[in-house]
Amino acid sequence: METTELLKKVRRIEIKTRGLSRNIFAGEYHTAFKGKGMTFAEVREYQYGDDIRSIDWNVTARFRHPYVKVFEEERELTLMLLIDVSASRVFGTTSALKKDVITEIAATLAFSAIQNNDKVGVIFFSDRIEKFIPPQKGRKHILYIIRELIEFQPQSAQTNIGNALKYLTNVIKKRCTSFLISDFIDTNDYENPLMVASRKHDIAVLKVYDRRDAELPPVGLIRVKDAETGKRIWVDTNSRRLRMMYKNSWEEISLAQRKAMRRAGVDGVSIEVGDDYVKSLMALFNMRK
Repeated sequence: METTELLKKVRRIEIKTRGLSRNIFAGEYHTAFKGKGMTFAEVREYQYGDDIRSIDWNVTARFRHPYVKVFEEERELTLMLLIDVSASRVFGTTSALKKDVITEIAATLAFSAIQNNDKVGVIFFSDRIEKFIPPQKGRKHILYIIRELIEFQPQSAQTNIGNALKYLTNVIKKRCTSFLISDFIDTNDYENPLMVASRKHDIAVLKVYDRRDAELPPVGLIRVKDAETGKRIWVDTNSRRLRMMYKNSWEEISLAQRKAMRRAGVDGVSIEVGDDYVKSLMALFNMRK
């Protein structure tokens, strides 16, 4: 992509997602993803209605008048985005590719984070760790992330979510908030790495899929290609039995994903390309209140 075209695309995404984060998500994000705890701020004179458990007895004894301790939320967080960059993301049969939706969602979350003075980092993964962007603050850093989301070319086409979760567990030492964003087209077992990662970090899952991932239309004999393996086969989509097998397979995989998330204590939502991802993100934030 030429530099001028890339900058225009980055700017368009910034305008849209920064506006969403400022007007809709910043407050919701702050509420849904808490800080690390409460830290002491100051003492002040007792006021009617204050919790007597917050009285500072040492100061009260010194001044012979009740004083209370005031605490404030230790707000600063680290937000980590685990972004699936395998070949299956470059697919879409409606208004956009899965990759485009993932980019907008990631940018919206990143801008929400920096408006709350949080750091943002990224792990791009396929079946390997493709790139790690260490957490930092600031608009310049977010624009760099958006450029990478648009232009990054992975070395591998396949997917291993478990590897990405293991890497997160190992590389980020302090507790962070992490969004795992993927279409979850992965034949590897990721349940145990998800459980281990969720004990250390606060993880939420965003599954981005195309309607044709879930079911086939009856359009006759077509040749299809598996984007991640390169395998090509002829498929008779007029076969009702084949379409049902395809749909049932998707539903079984999706059910297994939901069970893995539930056992790991992880919240998540599914977002279909072409749908309003704002509603899905709001639903996820509301789960956590």
